[in-house]
Amino acid sequence: DAGIDSPFAWRRLGAAVVLATIGSVGTWSVPVVLPAVQSAFGVARGDASLPFTLAMIGFGVGGVVMGRLTDRFGMLAPVLCGVSSLSTGYIAAGFAPNLVVFALVHMFIGLGTSATFGPLMADTSQWFTRRRGIAVAIVSSGNYIGGVIWPPLLQHLVSAEGWRMTHIVVGVVCVLGMLPFVP
Repeated sequence: DAGIDSPFAWRRLGAAVVLATIGSVGTWSVPVVLPAVQSAFGVARGDASLPFTLAMIGFGVGGVVMGRLTDRFGMLAPVLCGVSSLSTGYIAAGFAPNLVVFALVHMFIGLGTSATFGPLMADTSQWFTRRRGIAVAIVSSGNYIGGVIWPPLLQHLVSAEGWRMTHIVVGVVCVLGMLPFVP
């Protein structure tokens, strides 16, 4: 049964939490890799913070774009766009020759992250009537679950493999980890 408040709605909510958890890496990665990136490019701390700024601009613009995609085409289009933006952005960041390129690809990372926040909450709200509030709270917690998982995992990867390989690995994890949960 694929109706409102059905077991299908709860399975869909579970998939949305996984997507939100993985996709939230875009909000957690820059602060963790910042010291390594700053050192690698030989720039000041303020300059090394530019990627985070551009990721958040991408997130803000992406919220509007992904919302419109969701309204027009349903959840498939924004989530696929998010997966491709995250994976492409992270892999490109791993190969960035300088801070400017590294910062610019973070706009794609922010765009991809935006697909795993607002649109998932909006979609979840349409699958529940009686338990809509708790369902939206559960899906929004994916971002915070990501905040528990991603920073220590990223720190370990940066220490073991370096920031470049960490970005490439995250790009691969995004595509392989998210595609099975695409609605």
